[in-house]
Amino acid sequence: MARTNPKSVSRLKRKRRIRKKISGTANMPRLVVFRSAKHIYAQLIDDDAGVTIASASSQSKAIREKAAEFGSKCDVAKAVGQAIAASGKVKGVEKVAFDRGGYIYHGRVKALAEGAREGGLKF
Repeated sequence: MARTNPKSVSRLKRKRRIRKKISGTANMPRLVVFRSAKHIYAQLIDDDAGVTIASASSQSKAIREKAAEFGSKCDVAKAVGQAIAASGKVKGVEKVAFDRGGYIYHGRVKALAEGAREGGLKF
């Protein structure tokens, strides 16, 4: 499916530019962010092996149950960042390469990154 929306096209161009430079390894996986209008998703990916080490999203059961407590989507994104950090710690991940997916480092993307840092990930 070809995207013709100028914003989507620009974001995908930025995403490709970023992905040329960032790659995840077993020691330092890539923390990928995808943001939709309602939800936010994060994954830890080892590009060498081509596997997803851990994932978290605003649709996961634990975060959905606490959704009433959160005041905004930024608060939800911060909780997703803390969740991905916790699941990464269980798998032995401490350092990551942050891949913002072509999004501006602002708002929900920034909140997710701050949540991951609070959870113990270094990047």
